[in-house]
Amino acid sequence: MTTQRFLERLKQLREDRNIPQRELAYLLNIDTPMYSRLERGERKVKREQVLALGKFYNDESLLTLWAADKIYNVLAEEDEPQKVLSIVSEQFVDYGKN
Repeated sequence: MTTQRFLERLKQLREDRNIPQRELAYLLNIDTPMYSRLERGERKVKREQVLALGKFYNDESLLTLWAADKIYNVLAEEDEPQKVLSIVSEQFVDYGKN
């Protein structure tokens, strides 16, 4: 199962502001069909693209949602994802990243 909170938020931001996909494609220096594939989840969105979109929309949540979706997609098939997350969380505390 793939989660797409980032993609849902991205589409919501664009539609709420009535921004055509071609304008965002131009921002990312890609063609409109490629942007459409990104928004539908058919192509992976790169971190630098997420940062550019977050700046354009003035929305800091995009990077967080993008990262959370990536982590979820990695852990979704694990038998004990909560246990894995707990260990990772402890590691962040141990190394001062909280």
